[in-house]
Amino acid sequence: MAGRDLRALFSTNDRSLDTAEAFTDRRAQWDLVAATLTEHLRHTAAPGFDVEDLEAPRSNLLVLHGIGGIGKTTLSRKIEAALAGAGERPAQWGAPSWGPGRILPVRIDLARAAGNDFERIVLTIRLALAELGRPLPAFDLALKRYWEAQHPTESLADYLRRGNLAGRFGKQLPQQVQSAMADVAQMLVLPGTVGSVVGQVTGSLVRALRERRQTVRALAGCRRLADLLEAEPDLDALSFYPHLLAWEIAQLPADKRVTPVILFDTFEETGDRTHRDLERLIQRIVWLMPNALFVITGRARLQWADPALQGQLDHTGPTAWPGLAAHSVPPARATETRRPGRQILIGDFAPEDCDDYLARRLTQDGQPLISAPIRAVIAERSHGLPLHLDLSVLRFLEIRRIRTPEPADFDTDFPALVARTLSDLTPDERHVLRSVALLDSFDLALATRASGLAHQAPAMRLIERPFVRENVFGLWPFHLHGLIRSTIRSADDQSDDRWSPADWTAAAERALAALGEQWNTSAGHDRLLLVGCLRQGLAVARDHELALGWLADAAWAYVSDSVWEPLAPPARPGPDTGMSTAADALVELLSTLARRQHEHRETTARRLETVAATGLLPADLHEMAVYYLAKAHRDLGRSTESRRGMQYVADSTSRLAPSARRGLAHLARLGGDFPTALDTARTLGWAGRHHRVEGDVWWPHGDMHRAATAYQAARDEAEHHGVAGERATSQAQRAFALAFTDPAIADDELDLADHLLDGIDLRATRLTTQIAALIRDAGTPGPTVDDRAELLRTEAHSSGITAAQAALELALAFHHAIRGETGPITADIARLKTLSAASDGDYAYFVDIAHHMAGLPLSTASTTQWIDGEEPVRATWRALVQARQA
Repeated sequence: MAGRDLRALFSTNDRSLDTAEAFTDRRAQWDLVAATLTEHLRHTAAPGFDVEDLEAPRSNLLVLHGIGGIGKTTLSRKIEAALAGAGERPAQWGAPSWGPGRILPVRIDLARAAGNDFERIVLTIRLALAELGRPLPAFDLALKRYWEAQHPTESLADYLRRGNLAGRFGKQLPQQVQSAMADVAQMLVLPGTVGSVVGQVTGSLVRALRERRQTVRALAGCRRLADLLEAEPDLDALSFYPHLLAWEIAQLPADKRVTPVILFDTFEETGDRTHRDLERLIQRIVWLMPNALFVITGRARLQWADPALQGQLDHTGPTAWPGLAAHSVPPARATETRRPGRQILIGDFAPEDCDDYLARRLTQDGQPLISAPIRAVIAERSHGLPLHLDLSVLRFLEIRRIRTPEPADFDTDFPALVARTLSDLTPDERHVLRSVALLDSFDLALATRASGLAHQAPAMRLIERPFVRENVFGLWPFHLHGLIRSTIRSADDQSDDRWSPADWTAAAERALAALGEQWNTSAGHDRLLLVGCLRQGLAVARDHELALGWLADAAWAYVSDSVWEPLAPPARPGPDTGMSTAADALVELLSTLARRQHEHRETTARRLETVAATGLLPADLHEMAVYYLAKAHRDLGRSTESRRGMQYVADSTSRLAPSARRGLAHLARLGGDFPTALDTARTLGWAGRHHRVEGDVWWPHGDMHRAATAYQAARDEAEHHGVAGERATSQAQRAFALAFTDPAIADDELDLADHLLDGIDLRATRLTTQIAALIRDAGTPGPTVDDRAELLRTEAHSSGITAAQAALELALAFHHAIRGETGPITADIARLKTLSAASDGDYAYFVDIAHHMAGLPLSTASTTQWIDGEEPVRATWRALVQARQA
């Protein structure tokens, strides 16, 4: 289905251009309407259904809500057309079968521009039923009485003509009303002159109904007719007359049976949520016409199932409207018997729908006028919002008048989206909306604190809006629609209450402080909350050039656990200007530390060098950058550079000074100076991870029992201090040491290491466990170990971690020594020598150990300084090989 797009047509002189008002599928919403209508028909056809039952819960309602510009009005029109006849239904929507009876769609636009009042709404519904070609006497008589009381100087026919309601049945309705008057007068055997006076007719009818005369038996079945005819004929009484319509529809003979489907569009125009007068009257129509199906489209969910509205509306609460009740947590599994909800959020277009929409909107000689690259940019920028697509089409035509449009022309925001979004918000809601636009996600407390308001009511109202999305399992459950958020933050906002740059800065300061308060007041400084607060806080501080404040302490807390969750916040809006503030530098520092688990250490070193060179960070955070740069240099085999950085930090008062002293102990060990490494380890304490350093000294000596004991102590100490990363690393090292001595025990230790690594991003530690598994399986027949080692060699090389590469070659040497394979072990020793030469002579003791495993003499004199000399080490390693051979 596509008509001419008049806006586009009148935006160009190009007569070869074909403009189509494209309609994109929306089949999912149609399927919901069709399923709801099918269920409604089944319900109203059931033997127990009573149209006059005013207490039964109502299920005759479907709500389709979504943000402004999502296509609700277009969808409402298409549903109306599809229900009117198969010829008007989009081919993609399929052909549902309603069974006997006909469907009568009645669409009512509640927009203020349509000038709707309640009288027009009631008359529109009755006008649609005029198509039946017969009077509806119970309703028509009440309407006639109301009209003469409220419009004594204007006939119904004149009103319909003046109000543009005449249409197809404008003449028939007054005739049907007058016919109903005549029929009732005849039924009551009234004289002609009396029968034309509505007051006398209704008075006589009421008496006849009260006296239960046989002559009025046709109307006596409507139990509340007499009461409605006696009531004062005012607007309140008119709102109850739809009950008479429902009763009249239920009396129709089988061959005239009809089911009205009444579509109320732009429901948000019924008024604000403080004054619900029109909403109350419309709700009364829905309740009093249970045999009609109502499809409401609007920007917000209906609140009718909220018990708190009792007194503002006639019928409230989940018992009255079971399909409208909101569920705070979705069910784990939908069942066949579970009634689907009747409040449906109209989602954004999928990328392919956006492309299809743009391709069909403007064509020339049957081909899309908008090129595929431009369509791709528009689709990505739109976040699936049809209004953005429409505005982009008009922008395309505007640019095309001057020059050929390019993809870069459409990487832009439209201020019209801001106006559309803000149009029906209160001033306080607008204030909260702009405030939370600074945040990726939020909850009520965070939104209220960030906005600086003293009460939560505006935030509570805001989260009910369709441009606020909810993820009930998120740390903060609410987030803004992506396009709405980016537009509010960056578009040229011309609204009366637009914010100045100083307003945005003040809001950013409030948002940053609110995030800090949530982290600082959390019980036990929850890790998930820490990462969430850091990710959002870093983005706010970076984008608005704020002081670090609590972010510095949070950065240390993040680093101390050695878990390394991804932390990089979204890219800064606008062009990348590099690092210019402390927040910029801290973002780059922490994201580098997290990403080093997935990058080559060369990349890590380069990025950390850039951060350290800026001089933007305060002293302690600058030393953090220097320390991790020194670690990267060590991993790359650059001992001289690493030692220089470690010594700089060790000599400071930084929180990483003990870690830097541990780094110096590692460097001494890597250089083969084990006595110095051991002496240093005994001075480090927990902060310097003394037990793990001792384990790193003992396993190269072949003393696996002492090494495993030290690693266990390190693991237990880390568990006591709640440092998950250190606990996993120590356990992996314990599994590595024990893999040389007992494969069965190593199995259990590796299982525990894998368990402790679950959810932790430590690339070097995972490589350690994989190498330990190779050592556990060393000596087994077949090519399995060598094949696995080849894959691990590639991964270790891509990481740039020299220690992992050296440990892998040592594991292979152990495997080949057990199997007595001279050629392969010679190749292993050659690769170890190459690694050592590339690392300023570090890891030379790995070459010694490989010789000892195979019982080979050293080719050159060793420079390694063992704790008790070389011979005990040689004997121990050879004994480990022989034990495995046995």
